Amino acid sequence: MQQVNRFQISLLDEAVTQAVAARLALLLPEQAVLFLQGPLGAGKTTFSRGLLQALGHQGAVKSPTYTLVEPYQLATRQIYHFDLYRLTDPEELEFIGGRDYFSDQAICLIEWPERGLGFLPEPDLVLELSYHAAADEPVRILSIHGQSELGRSIVTTMSAHEER
Repeated sequence: MQQVNRFQISLLDEAVTQAVAARLALLLPEQAVLFLQGPLGAGKTTFSRGLLQALGHQGAVKSPTYTLVEPYQLATRQIYHFDLYRLTDPEELEFIGGRDYFSDQAICLIEWPERGLGFLPEPDLVLELSYHAAADEPVRILSIHGQSELGRSIVTTMSAHEER
């Protein structure tokens, strides 16, 4: 199977968003870095919630806008959900012990990663969420880009699944 670097899908509603997040969750190993990009209201936190719930998290998933990072210890994995929207300088990540999060065996979901550039590790996947005005209601689009060998493998698998 030829590797694919990019996969795109329409997210018609919250249920589809969570289903796609659940499919991705099944493909993630114990350690991965995912960048979630897109404007306010594009669905980054909704996608993160779907992924965390698919990995076994019970309970609410809130956006860590004020805390910068929300840890989730699951039965088989450690997940860190970052929201860097309020970050004014990437060095602020150093003050919260940011390097420790990325050196652990953990999945790191990072919203607004552009605010931490220069400090953050390279991502395995970049998930770009966007929405476009349509006649009746906005259409959300998710583009997943594989940035590492792991990321390209995941994108290839998701793309093959979608073609069926």
